[in-house]
Amino acid sequence: MGLKDKLHNFKEKNKDKKWLPAFSAIHTFLYLPNETTHGGTHIKAADDLKRTMNTVIMAMVPCLIFGMFNAGYQHNLQIGEVQAVAGSFFSSEFWTMSNFFIGFWKILPLVIVSYGVGLGIEFIFAIIKGHEVEEGYLVTGMLVPLIVPIDIPLWMLAVAVVFGVVIGKEVFGGTGMNILNPALTIRAFLFFAYPTWMSGDKVWVEGAVERAGEIAAGAKLDAISGETILGSLAQGNEAGYEVMDMFFGFIPGSIGETSTLLILLGGLFLIFAKIGSWRIMLSSVLGAIAMGFIFNWIVDAGVITESSKFYGLMSTVWWHHLLIGGFAFGVVFMATDPVTASQTNKGKWVYGFLIGFISIMIRVFNPAYPEGVMLAILLMNVFAPTIDHYVIQGNVKKRMKRLKAKTA
Repeated sequence: MGLKDKLHNFKEKNKDKKWLPAFSAIHTFLYLPNETTHGGTHIKAADDLKRTMNTVIMAMVPCLIFGMFNAGYQHNLQIGEVQAVAGSFFSSEFWTMSNFFIGFWKILPLVIVSYGVGLGIEFIFAIIKGHEVEEGYLVTGMLVPLIVPIDIPLWMLAVAVVFGVVIGKEVFGGTGMNILNPALTIRAFLFFAYPTWMSGDKVWVEGAVERAGEIAAGAKLDAISGETILGSLAQGNEAGYEVMDMFFGFIPGSIGETSTLLILLGGLFLIFAKIGSWRIMLSSVLGAIAMGFIFNWIVDAGVITESSKFYGLMSTVWWHHLLIGGFAFGVVFMATDPVTASQTNKGKWVYGFLIGFISIMIRVFNPAYPEGVMLAILLMNVFAPTIDHYVIQGNVKKRMKRLKAKTA
């Protein structure tokens, strides 16, 4: 008898134990369940929730690895160890093991805390409620480290994960029942509870750094003045980066949000795997473009002058909004969450368009936090059921009219 069969037998013998859900979670992570359906006709498919979640994680892994290189690169760039990369995705200045290991050792604890705390809570709730451990946190656990600042204290992250899993998901009934995206719920908690850590206007630099004339020898430097693109534009300054640098991701920002190229490839992978909705992605982009066009028209018409505090972001070229901040990452990996997004095809177009439109609006008009995709997605998560309701009611009315016309 093989190990797999022994584990199945062990599970069967202890099926009445309260700790069995914890064992089953580990067991089914390594092996497929041996349960089969009986009687009647059943829909058969090769995928299940765990495989779907793992597919989304695979789409995010390139962003995670790139984020590790970029964290080290931004560190070395700020202290003058490397020169700025000029428009080549395969630049030898960027893809160095020095950059990677600096980012790896800083980001790895974020991933460990995110999964350790989040899955721990999932196990506790599964044992208390007596149901199987749900796989919903597999994706959330990867999303969270990618959307927070790299230097956020680990205890803050742990507190936010507890809040996001318990309040954002478990109180609604668990995976598939939540009305808000759990990862964005965690980030929103951090934003409102610890706003100074979530401003995103500093470039993280690791460890003790000596900078002659600026910092005393041996002084500890956790972050130095070096605004992100959104931070600079919100202050009315120039972006300071080439378009290709913004597209490839050689810019400061949260770990997973900088490389639009890799996010785009991840989005195409999700569309090909039929997990991510292309309607939501495309309509979100169209909504952002529409809002960007409107702001550019207002600036060109002279309604807003350079003296206005909104001029920097409002005058930003409309399509540049797609490359900066967390817009692309949010649209691809969080707006398309099948649990919290609209379910009808027409509803997806409305839902996505409003996310893009509102994201750029908040980005421009919120001086304290020059980013809007998080709040826009959370807002539309709340309205997604309403959008679907009116779409369905509209379809019902159309069919009733056709039925009356045929019977008349």
